[in-house]
Amino acid sequence: MSFFDRLRDKARPALDSLAGAVDADRALQLAMAAFIERARETYPAMPYARWRQGDPLKLLFAGYSGTRNTGADVRVEEMIRQFRHVLGDGNLDLTILVHDPKLTRGYFRTAKQVQMPRVFPKFLYDTVADQHGVVACEGSMFKSKFASALSTFMVGTLGLASAGDKLSIAYGGEAGKMDPGLEALVRKYCADSFVITRNQESRDVLAKLDIPSRLGTDTAWTFEPAPDAVGRGLLRDAGWDGESPVLVACPINPFWWPVRPDVTKAAAHALLGLHDREHYGSIYFHAGSPEIDEKQERYLDAYGAAIETFRRRHKVFVVCVGMEQLDREACDGLSARLGGAPIFASDQTEMFELVSVLRQATYMVSSRYHGIVTCMPAGVLSVGVTMDERIRNLMADRGTPELAIEVEDPDLSTQILAALEQVAANPDETRRGIERTVVRSLRMMGHMGVLLAQHVHDRLPRFPLPDGMGHADAYHHLPALPPRVRELIETHREHV
Repeated sequence: MSFFDRLRDKARPALDSLAGAVDADRALQLAMAAFIERARETYPAMPYARWRQGDPLKLLFAGYSGTRNTGADVRVEEMIRQFRHVLGDGNLDLTILVHDPKLTRGYFRTAKQVQMPRVFPKFLYDTVADQHGVVACEGSMFKSKFASALSTFMVGTLGLASAGDKLSIAYGGEAGKMDPGLEALVRKYCADSFVITRNQESRDVLAKLDIPSRLGTDTAWTFEPAPDAVGRGLLRDAGWDGESPVLVACPINPFWWPVRPDVTKAAAHALLGLHDREHYGSIYFHAGSPEIDEKQERYLDAYGAAIETFRRRHKVFVVCVGMEQLDREACDGLSARLGGAPIFASDQTEMFELVSVLRQATYMVSSRYHGIVTCMPAGVLSVGVTMDERIRNLMADRGTPELAIEVEDPDLSTQILAALEQVAANPDETRRGIERTVVRSLRMMGHMGVLLAQHVHDRLPRFPLPDGMGHADAYHHLPALPPRVRELIETHREHV
Protein backbone atom coordinates (compact mmCIF):
# COMPACT_ATOMS: atom_id res chain seq x y z
CA MET A 1 0.00 0.00 0.00
CA SER A 2 1.38 3.38 -1.04
CA PHE A 3 1.89 6.32 1.30
CA PHE A 4 -1.13 8.13 -0.19
CA ASP A 5 -3.33 5.07 0.18
CA ARG A 6 -2.39 4.78 3.86
CA LEU A 7 -3.00 8.51 4.34
CA ARG A 8 -6.39 8.28 2.64
CA ASP A 9 -7.47 5.34 4.82
CA LYS A 10 -6.45 7.18 7.98
CA ALA A 11 -8.13 10.40 6.92
CA ARG A 12 -11.35 8.86 5.65
CA PRO A 13 -13.24 8.64 9.01
CA ALA A 14 -12.46 12.24 9.93
CA LEU A 15 -13.34 13.59 6.50
CA ASP A 16 -16.54 11.56 6.31
CA SER A 17 -17.63 12.89 9.70
CA LEU A 18 -17.03 16.44 8.52
CA ALA A 19 -18.81 16.02 5.17
CA GLY A 20 -22.00 17.99 5.21
CA ALA A 21 -21.13 19.78 8.46
CA VAL A 22 -21.02 23.03 6.51
CA ASP A 23 -24.40 23.83 4.96
CA ALA A 24 -23.01 25.01 1.64
CA ASP A 25 -26.48 25.32 0.07
CA ARG A 26 -27.48 27.79 2.75
CA ALA A 27 -24.20 29.68 2.40
CA LEU A 28 -24.81 29.98 -1.34
CA GLN A 29 -28.35 31.27 -0.75
CA LEU A 30 -27.11 33.87 1.71
CA ALA A 31 -24.42 35.01 -0.71
CA MET A 32 -26.98 35.32 -3.51
CA ALA A 33 -29.32 37.30 -1.27
CA ALA A 34 -26.47 39.65 -0.34
CA PHE A 35 -25.74 40.41 -4.00
CA ILE A 36 -29.42 41.03 -4.73
CA GLU A 37 -29.55 43.50 -1.84
CA ARG A 38 -26.43 45.15 -3.17
CA ALA A 39 -28.00 45.37 -6.64
CA ARG A 40 -30.96 47.28 -5.19
CA GLU A 41 -28.53 50.01 -4.24
CA THR A 42 -26.17 49.98 -7.22
CA TYR A 43 -28.19 48.96 -10.30
CA PRO A 44 -30.42 52.09 -10.39
CA ALA A 45 -27.26 54.19 -10.86
CA MET A 46 -26.38 52.32 -14.08
CA PRO A 47 -28.37 54.15 -16.80
CA TYR A 48 -26.58 52.33 -19.66
CA ALA A 49 -28.47 49.17 -18.71
CA ARG A 50 -31.90 50.76 -19.25
CA TRP A 51 -33.58 50.13 -22.59
CA ARG A 52 -33.95 53.15 -24.86
CA GLN A 53 -36.09 53.35 -27.98
CA GLY A 54 -34.08 52.33 -31.02
CA ASP A 55 -31.71 50.08 -29.05
CA PRO A 56 -31.90 46.28 -29.25
CA LEU A 57 -33.40 44.70 -26.15
CA LYS A 58 -30.64 42.84 -24.31
CA LEU A 59 -32.00 39.66 -22.72
CA LEU A 60 -30.01 37.13 -20.71
CA PHE A 61 -31.25 33.51 -20.79
CA ALA A 62 -30.28 31.54 -17.69
CA GLY A 63 -30.79 27.80 -17.38
CA TYR A 64 -29.07 24.42 -17.30
CA SER A 65 -27.65 24.50 -20.82
CA GLY A 66 -24.23 23.18 -21.74
CA THR A 67 -24.32 19.92 -19.78
CA ARG A 68 -25.70 17.81 -22.66
CA ASN A 69 -29.07 17.56 -20.95
CA THR A 70 -31.18 17.13 -24.08
CA GLY A 71 -34.42 18.29 -22.49
CA ALA A 72 -32.89 21.45 -21.03
CA ASP A 73 -31.29 22.34 -24.35
CA VAL A 74 -34.35 21.55 -26.48
CA ARG A 75 -36.71 23.68 -24.37
CA VAL A 76 -34.29 26.63 -24.43
CA GLU A 77 -33.74 26.26 -28.18
CA GLU A 78 -37.50 26.63 -28.69
CA MET A 79 -37.81 29.39 -26.11
CA ILE A 80 -35.26 31.47 -27.97
CA ARG A 81 -37.01 30.79 -31.29
CA GLN A 82 -40.31 31.93 -29.80
CA PHE A 83 -38.83 35.10 -28.31
CA ARG A 84 -37.23 35.92 -31.66
CA HIS A 85 -40.61 35.42 -33.37
CA VAL A 86 -42.76 37.29 -30.84
CA LEU A 87 -40.42 40.21 -30.11
CA GLY A 88 -38.73 40.45 -33.52
CA ASP A 89 -35.26 39.27 -34.53
CA GLY A 90 -34.05 42.75 -35.31
CA ASN A 91 -35.14 44.06 -31.92
CA LEU A 92 -33.09 41.67 -29.79
CA ASP A 93 -29.56 41.14 -28.50
CA LEU A 94 -29.62 37.73 -26.82
CA THR A 95 -27.09 36.10 -24.50
CA ILE A 96 -27.32 32.65 -22.94
CA LEU A 97 -25.33 31.30 -20.01
CA VAL A 98 -23.94 27.80 -20.59
CA HIS A 99 -21.81 25.45 -18.54
CA ASP A 100 -19.63 24.28 -21.44
CA PRO A 101 -19.87 26.05 -24.82
CA LYS A 102 -18.26 23.06 -26.57
CA LEU A 103 -21.35 21.02 -25.71
CA THR A 104 -23.76 23.57 -27.21
CA ARG A 105 -21.88 24.38 -30.39
CA GLY A 106 -24.48 24.87 -33.14
CA TYR A 107 -27.34 25.42 -30.66
CA PHE A 108 -29.23 28.64 -29.80
CA ARG A 109 -28.74 30.48 -33.05
CA THR A 110 -28.41 34.31 -32.79
CA ALA A 111 -27.66 34.10 -29.05
CA LYS A 112 -24.16 34.73 -27.70
CA GLN A 113 -23.01 31.89 -25.45
CA VAL A 114 -21.20 32.86 -22.24
CA GLN A 115 -19.66 30.27 -19.94
CA MET A 116 -20.72 30.54 -16.33
CA PRO A 117 -18.73 29.45 -13.27
CA ARG A 118 -19.88 26.84 -10.79
CA VAL A 119 -19.88 29.42 -7.99
CA PHE A 120 -21.96 32.16 -9.47
CA PRO A 121 -23.34 34.98 -7.19
CA LYS A 122 -20.71 37.63 -8.02
CA PHE A 123 -20.68 36.57 -11.69
CA LEU A 124 -24.47 36.99 -11.93
CA TYR A 125 -24.31 40.36 -10.20
CA ASP A 126 -21.80 41.61 -12.79
CA THR A 127 -23.52 40.00 -15.79
CA VAL A 128 -27.14 40.99 -15.11
CA ALA A 129 -26.10 44.60 -14.54
CA ASP A 130 -25.48 45.07 -18.27
CA GLN A 131 -28.78 43.52 -19.43
CA HIS A 132 -32.26 44.93 -19.96
CA GLY A 133 -33.83 41.77 -18.65
CA VAL A 134 -33.39 38.11 -17.78
CA VAL A 135 -35.30 34.98 -18.74
CA ALA A 136 -35.06 32.06 -16.33
CA CYS A 137 -35.36 28.98 -18.52
CA GLU A 138 -34.85 25.87 -16.40
CA GLY A 139 -37.81 23.48 -16.24
CA SER A 140 -37.15 22.47 -12.62
CA MET A 141 -37.05 26.15 -11.70
CA PHE A 142 -38.28 26.32 -8.10
CA LYS A 143 -37.53 23.00 -6.40
CA SER A 144 -34.87 21.28 -4.33
CA LYS A 145 -35.30 17.80 -5.78
CA PHE A 146 -32.32 17.96 -8.14
CA ALA A 147 -30.14 20.74 -6.78
CA SER A 148 -31.03 23.67 -4.59
CA ALA A 149 -28.03 25.42 -6.10
CA LEU A 150 -29.67 25.35 -9.54
CA SER A 151 -32.85 26.94 -8.18
CA THR A 152 -30.75 29.46 -6.25
CA PHE A 153 -29.18 30.36 -9.59
CA MET A 154 -32.66 30.84 -11.13
CA VAL A 155 -33.87 32.96 -8.22
CA GLY A 156 -30.65 34.94 -8.30
CA THR A 157 -31.09 36.00 -11.93
CA LEU A 158 -34.74 36.92 -11.36
CA GLY A 159 -34.05 38.76 -8.12
CA LEU A 160 -31.16 40.74 -9.58
CA ALA A 161 -33.29 41.78 -12.55
CA SER A 162 -36.15 42.88 -10.30
CA ALA A 163 -33.69 44.79 -8.12
CA GLY A 164 -32.70 46.84 -11.16
CA ASP A 165 -36.27 47.30 -12.40
CA LYS A 166 -35.41 45.17 -15.44
CA LEU A 167 -37.57 42.58 -17.17
CA SER A 168 -37.60 39.57 -14.85
CA ILE A 169 -39.25 36.63 -16.62
CA ALA A 170 -39.57 33.01 -15.49
CA TYR A 171 -40.74 31.13 -18.58
CA GLY A 172 -42.42 27.73 -18.54
CA GLY A 173 -40.89 26.50 -15.31
CA GLU A 174 -42.08 24.24 -12.55
CA ALA A 175 -42.32 24.58 -8.77
CA GLY A 176 -42.20 21.77 -6.26
CA LYS A 177 -40.91 20.98 -2.81
CA MET A 178 -38.20 23.40 -1.65
CA ASP A 179 -35.94 23.42 1.37
CA PRO A 180 -36.70 26.24 3.82
CA GLY A 181 -33.82 28.43 2.71
CA LEU A 182 -34.75 28.25 -0.96
CA GLU A 183 -38.41 28.79 -0.16
CA ALA A 184 -37.56 31.97 1.74
CA LEU A 185 -35.40 33.18 -1.14
CA VAL A 186 -38.20 32.64 -3.67
CA ARG A 187 -40.77 34.36 -1.46
CA LYS A 188 -38.56 37.41 -0.94
CA TYR A 189 -37.06 37.94 -4.38
CA CYS A 190 -39.50 36.56 -7.00
CA ALA A 191 -42.70 38.39 -6.06
CA ASP A 192 -42.08 41.06 -8.73
CA SER A 193 -41.09 38.61 -11.48
CA PHE A 194 -43.33 37.73 -14.40
CA VAL A 195 -43.77 33.98 -13.86
CA ILE A 196 -45.37 31.53 -16.28
CA THR A 197 -45.48 27.95 -15.04
CA ARG A 198 -45.92 24.80 -17.10
CA ASN A 199 -48.75 23.37 -15.01
CA GLN A 200 -51.40 24.32 -12.47
CA GLU A 201 -49.73 22.31 -9.70
CA SER A 202 -46.74 24.66 -9.87
CA ARG A 203 -49.02 27.69 -9.64
CA ASP A 204 -50.51 26.23 -6.47
CA VAL A 205 -47.05 25.84 -4.92
CA LEU A 206 -46.09 29.42 -5.77
CA ALA A 207 -49.41 30.83 -4.56
CA LYS A 208 -48.58 29.58 -1.07
CA LEU A 209 -45.47 31.76 -1.24
CA ASP A 210 -47.49 34.78 -2.46
CA ILE A 211 -45.87 34.59 -5.91
CA PRO A 212 -48.33 35.52 -8.69
CA SER A 213 -48.08 33.40 -11.83
CA ARG A 214 -49.77 32.59 -15.13
CA LEU A 215 -50.47 29.16 -16.57
CA GLY A 216 -48.38 27.96 -19.49
CA THR A 217 -46.65 24.79 -20.62
CA ASP A 218 -43.24 23.44 -21.53
CA THR A 219 -41.55 24.99 -24.57
CA ALA A 220 -40.18 21.86 -26.28
CA TRP A 221 -43.33 21.14 -28.31
CA THR A 222 -42.24 23.07 -31.41
CA PHE A 223 -38.79 21.45 -31.69
CA GLU A 224 -37.77 20.21 -35.14
CA PRO A 225 -35.17 17.42 -34.98
CA ALA A 226 -32.99 16.15 -37.79
CA PRO A 227 -35.01 14.51 -40.61
CA ASP A 228 -36.46 11.03 -40.05
CA ALA A 229 -33.83 9.61 -42.40
CA VAL A 230 -31.13 10.57 -39.90
CA GLY A 231 -32.77 8.74 -37.01
CA ARG A 232 -33.56 5.74 -39.16
CA GLY A 233 -29.98 5.63 -40.41
CA LEU A 234 -28.58 5.69 -36.88
CA LEU A 235 -30.91 2.87 -35.86
CA ARG A 236 -29.94 0.80 -38.92
CA ASP A 237 -26.28 1.28 -38.05
CA ALA A 238 -27.11 -0.09 -34.58
CA GLY A 239 -28.66 -3.27 -36.03
CA TRP A 240 -32.29 -2.37 -36.69
CA ASP A 241 -33.86 -4.19 -39.65
CA GLY A 242 -35.86 -1.13 -40.72
CA GLU A 243 -39.23 -2.78 -40.09
CA SER A 244 -39.55 -4.08 -36.52
CA PRO A 245 -41.22 -1.74 -34.02
CA VAL A 246 -38.62 0.16 -32.00
CA LEU A 247 -38.87 0.42 -28.21
CA VAL A 248 -36.82 3.21 -26.63
CA ALA A 249 -35.89 3.01 -22.96
CA CYS A 250 -34.69 6.17 -21.17
CA PRO A 251 -33.35 5.15 -17.74
CA ILE A 252 -31.73 7.42 -15.17
CA ASN A 253 -30.33 7.16 -11.67
CA PRO A 254 -33.32 8.56 -9.77
CA PHE A 255 -31.82 8.00 -6.33
CA TRP A 256 -28.60 10.05 -6.36
CA TRP A 257 -30.35 13.42 -6.27
CA PRO A 258 -30.17 16.10 -5.05
CA VAL A 259 -26.74 17.39 -6.00
CA ARG A 260 -25.36 19.53 -3.19
CA PRO A 261 -22.29 21.72 -2.76
CA ASP A 262 -20.01 20.28 -0.10
CA VAL A 263 -16.67 21.98 0.52
CA THR A 264 -15.47 19.25 2.87
CA LYS A 265 -16.12 16.51 0.33
CA ALA A 266 -14.51 18.69 -2.33
CA ALA A 267 -11.35 18.93 -0.24
CA ALA A 268 -11.37 15.18 0.38
CA HIS A 269 -11.84 14.54 -3.32
CA ALA A 270 -9.09 16.90 -4.41
CA LEU A 271 -6.54 15.83 -1.83
CA LEU A 272 -7.26 12.15 -1.30
CA GLY A 273 -9.47 10.99 -4.17
CA LEU A 274 -12.45 10.27 -1.91
CA HIS A 275 -16.08 10.49 -3.12
CA ASP A 276 -15.05 10.16 -6.76
CA ARG A 277 -18.11 8.23 -7.93
CA GLU A 278 -20.61 10.76 -6.59
CA HIS A 279 -18.58 13.80 -7.70
CA TYR A 280 -20.71 15.91 -10.04
CA GLY A 281 -18.21 18.71 -10.64
CA SER A 282 -16.37 21.45 -8.78
CA ILE A 283 -17.69 21.40 -5.18
CA TYR A 284 -20.94 19.59 -6.08
CA PHE A 285 -21.73 15.98 -5.23
CA HIS A 286 -24.53 13.52 -5.88
CA ALA A 287 -26.04 11.65 -2.96
CA GLY A 288 -24.22 8.35 -2.49
CA SER A 289 -24.52 5.32 -0.22
CA PRO A 290 -24.79 1.52 -0.42
CA GLU A 291 -28.58 1.89 -0.01
CA ILE A 292 -28.75 4.17 -3.06
CA ASP A 293 -26.71 1.67 -5.07
CA GLU A 294 -29.09 -1.14 -4.06
CA LYS A 295 -32.15 0.91 -5.04
CA GLN A 296 -30.62 1.63 -8.45
CA GLU A 297 -29.92 -2.05 -9.04
CA ARG A 298 -33.52 -2.96 -8.17
CA TYR A 299 -34.81 -0.20 -10.47
CA LEU A 300 -32.71 -1.43 -13.41
CA ASP A 301 -33.59 -5.07 -12.71
CA ALA A 302 -37.31 -4.24 -12.84
CA TYR A 303 -36.95 -2.00 -15.88
CA GLY A 304 -35.00 -4.68 -17.73
CA ALA A 305 -37.28 -7.57 -16.76
CA ALA A 306 -40.39 -5.75 -17.97
CA ILE A 307 -38.86 -4.80 -21.31
CA GLU A 308 -37.41 -8.27 -21.84
CA THR A 309 -40.84 -9.86 -21.30
CA PHE A 310 -42.48 -7.34 -23.64
CA ARG A 311 -39.77 -7.96 -26.25
CA ARG A 312 -40.41 -11.71 -26.21
CA ARG A 313 -44.14 -11.13 -26.71
CA HIS A 314 -43.95 -8.40 -29.36
CA LYS A 315 -40.54 -8.81 -31.06
CA VAL A 316 -39.50 -5.17 -30.76
CA PHE A 317 -36.04 -3.73 -31.38
CA VAL A 318 -34.88 -2.19 -28.08
CA VAL A 319 -32.48 0.73 -27.73
CA CYS A 320 -31.40 2.61 -24.61
CA VAL A 321 -31.25 6.42 -24.79
CA GLY A 322 -29.41 8.65 -22.36
CA MET A 323 -31.15 12.03 -22.52
CA GLU A 324 -28.40 13.55 -20.36
CA GLN A 325 -24.74 12.55 -20.36
CA LEU A 326 -25.20 11.62 -16.68
CA ASP A 327 -27.52 8.82 -17.86
CA ARG A 328 -24.69 6.88 -19.54
CA GLU A 329 -24.12 4.66 -16.48
CA ALA A 330 -27.83 3.82 -16.19
CA CYS A 331 -27.96 3.02 -19.92
CA ASP A 332 -24.92 0.75 -19.59
CA GLY A 333 -26.62 -1.11 -16.73
CA LEU A 334 -29.93 -1.52 -18.53
CA SER A 335 -28.26 -2.49 -21.81
CA ALA A 336 -26.36 -5.26 -20.02
CA ARG A 337 -29.63 -6.62 -18.65
CA LEU A 338 -31.06 -6.63 -22.18
CA GLY A 339 -28.26 -8.59 -23.79
CA GLY A 340 -26.29 -5.59 -25.02
CA ALA A 341 -29.07 -3.37 -26.42
CA PRO A 342 -27.64 -0.45 -28.45
CA ILE A 343 -27.13 2.84 -26.63
CA PHE A 344 -27.60 6.37 -27.92
CA ALA A 345 -26.54 8.94 -25.33
CA SER A 346 -26.27 12.70 -25.38
CA ASP A 347 -22.59 12.63 -24.44
CA GLN A 348 -21.91 11.54 -28.03
CA THR A 349 -25.12 12.41 -29.91
CA GLU A 350 -26.34 16.01 -30.29
CA MET A 351 -29.96 16.90 -29.64
CA PHE A 352 -31.20 17.13 -33.24
CA GLU A 353 -30.04 13.57 -33.99
CA LEU A 354 -31.08 12.14 -30.64
CA VAL A 355 -34.67 13.36 -30.91
CA SER A 356 -34.78 12.07 -34.49
CA VAL A 357 -33.97 8.61 -33.10
CA LEU A 358 -36.72 8.94 -30.46
CA ARG A 359 -39.33 9.79 -33.08
CA GLN A 360 -38.73 6.58 -35.02
CA ALA A 361 -39.97 4.55 -32.04
CA THR A 362 -43.31 2.87 -31.64
CA TYR A 363 -42.97 2.47 -27.86
CA MET A 364 -41.11 4.28 -25.10
CA VAL A 365 -40.48 3.68 -21.41
CA SER A 366 -38.88 6.80 -19.95
CA SER A 367 -37.80 8.26 -16.65
CA ARG A 368 -36.91 11.46 -18.50
CA TYR A 369 -39.73 13.99 -18.85
CA HIS A 370 -38.38 15.39 -22.10
CA GLY A 371 -37.84 11.93 -23.49
CA ILE A 372 -41.63 11.68 -23.47
CA VAL A 373 -42.35 15.28 -24.52
CA THR A 374 -40.01 15.29 -27.52
CA CYS A 375 -41.42 12.06 -28.96
CA MET A 376 -45.10 12.95 -28.46
CA PRO A 377 -45.42 14.95 -31.73
CA ALA A 378 -44.58 11.66 -33.50
CA GLY A 379 -47.32 9.79 -31.63
CA VAL A 380 -44.88 7.44 -29.85
CA LEU A 381 -46.74 5.29 -27.30
CA SER A 382 -44.99 6.30 -24.10
CA VAL A 383 -44.96 5.08 -20.51
CA GLY A 384 -43.36 7.04 -17.65
CA VAL A 385 -41.35 5.74 -14.70
CA THR A 386 -41.16 8.79 -12.49
CA MET A 387 -39.18 10.12 -9.54
CA ASP A 388 -41.17 13.35 -9.16
CA GLU A 389 -44.27 15.22 -10.25
CA ARG A 390 -43.24 16.18 -13.81
CA ILE A 391 -44.11 12.94 -15.61
CA ARG A 392 -47.01 12.41 -13.23
CA ASN A 393 -48.49 15.77 -14.23
CA LEU A 394 -47.91 15.11 -17.92
CA MET A 395 -49.66 11.74 -17.86
CA ALA A 396 -52.57 13.27 -15.97
CA ASP A 397 -52.82 15.94 -18.69
CA ARG A 398 -52.98 13.15 -21.28
CA GLY A 399 -55.84 11.49 -19.38
CA THR A 400 -53.74 8.40 -18.60
CA PRO A 401 -52.46 8.84 -15.04
CA GLU A 402 -52.00 5.07 -14.78
CA LEU A 403 -49.12 5.34 -17.27
CA ALA A 404 -47.00 7.17 -14.67
CA ILE A 405 -45.34 4.60 -12.44
CA GLU A 406 -43.28 5.48 -9.37
CA VAL A 407 -39.59 4.48 -9.44
CA GLU A 408 -39.90 2.88 -6.00
CA ASP A 409 -43.09 0.94 -6.72
CA PRO A 410 -42.50 -2.44 -5.05
CA ASP A 411 -44.06 -4.12 -8.09
CA LEU A 412 -42.24 -1.97 -10.65
CA SER A 413 -41.58 -4.63 -13.26
CA THR A 414 -45.19 -5.81 -13.34
CA GLN A 415 -46.47 -2.22 -13.52
CA ILE A 416 -44.18 -1.27 -16.43
CA LEU A 417 -45.16 -4.39 -18.34
CA ALA A 418 -48.87 -3.79 -17.73
CA ALA A 419 -48.56 -0.19 -18.95
CA LEU A 420 -46.73 -1.29 -22.10
CA GLU A 421 -49.37 -3.93 -22.79
CA GLN A 422 -52.08 -1.31 -22.27
CA VAL A 423 -50.69 1.05 -24.91
CA ALA A 424 -49.95 -1.86 -27.26
CA ALA A 425 -53.56 -3.07 -26.99
CA ASN A 426 -55.01 0.43 -27.56
CA PRO A 427 -52.56 2.19 -29.89
CA ASP A 428 -55.05 4.36 -31.79
CA GLU A 429 -56.85 5.61 -28.68
CA THR A 430 -53.57 6.25 -26.87
CA ARG A 431 -52.11 8.06 -29.88
CA ARG A 432 -55.16 10.30 -30.24
CA GLY A 433 -54.83 11.32 -26.60
CA ILE A 434 -51.14 12.06 -27.11
CA GLU A 435 -51.72 14.11 -30.25
CA ARG A 436 -54.51 16.16 -28.68
CA THR A 437 -52.28 16.86 -25.70
CA VAL A 438 -49.60 18.11 -28.10
CA VAL A 439 -52.08 20.47 -29.78
CA ARG A 440 -53.42 21.74 -26.43
CA SER A 441 -49.83 22.35 -25.35
CA LEU A 442 -49.03 24.17 -28.59
CA ARG A 443 -52.02 26.43 -28.10
CA MET A 444 -50.91 27.08 -24.52
CA MET A 445 -47.35 27.79 -25.66
CA GLY A 446 -48.80 30.26 -28.15
CA HIS A 447 -50.77 31.85 -25.31
CA MET A 448 -47.47 32.24 -23.44
CA GLY A 449 -46.26 34.24 -26.44
CA VAL A 450 -49.33 36.47 -26.17
CA LEU A 451 -48.61 37.03 -22.47
CA LEU A 452 -44.95 37.73 -23.21
CA ALA A 453 -45.77 40.36 -25.84
CA GLN A 454 -48.29 42.03 -23.57
CA HIS A 455 -45.86 42.06 -20.64
CA VAL A 456 -43.06 43.62 -22.70
CA HIS A 457 -45.49 46.22 -24.06
CA ASP A 458 -46.72 47.04 -20.54
CA ARG A 459 -43.18 47.48 -19.24
CA LEU A 460 -41.72 49.10 -22.39
CA PRO A 461 -44.62 50.82 -24.22
CA ARG A 462 -42.35 52.09 -27.02
CA PHE A 463 -40.86 48.68 -27.81
CA PRO A 464 -41.64 47.92 -31.49
CA LEU A 465 -43.53 44.63 -31.35
CA PRO A 466 -44.08 42.93 -34.74
CA ASP A 467 -47.58 43.24 -36.20
CA GLY A 468 -50.23 41.27 -34.36
CA MET A 469 -48.08 40.24 -31.43
CA GLY A 470 -50.05 40.44 -28.22
CA HIS A 471 -53.38 40.54 -30.08
CA ALA A 472 -53.55 37.82 -32.75
CA ASP A 473 -54.57 34.23 -32.10
CA ALA A 474 -52.35 32.02 -29.94
CA TYR A 475 -51.00 29.92 -32.82
CA HIS A 476 -49.68 33.12 -34.46
CA HIS A 477 -47.31 33.46 -31.50
CA LEU A 478 -45.55 30.14 -32.16
CA PRO A 479 -42.23 29.99 -34.03
CA ALA A 480 -42.04 28.26 -37.41
CA LEU A 481 -43.47 24.75 -37.01
CA PRO A 482 -42.30 21.44 -38.48
CA PRO A 483 -44.74 19.96 -41.05
CA ARG A 484 -45.75 17.12 -38.73
CA VAL A 485 -46.70 19.57 -35.99
CA ARG A 486 -48.69 21.75 -38.40
CA GLU A 487 -50.62 18.65 -39.49
CA LEU A 488 -51.47 17.82 -35.87
CA ILE A 489 -52.90 21.30 -35.35
CA GLU A 490 -55.04 21.04 -38.47
CA THR A 491 -56.30 17.59 -37.44
CA HIS A 492 -57.07 18.25 -33.79
CA ARG A 493 -57.55 21.99 -33.20
CA GLU A 494 -61.33 21.62 -33.39
CA HIS A 495 -61.27 18.96 -30.64
CA VAL A 496 -59.11 20.65 -28.00
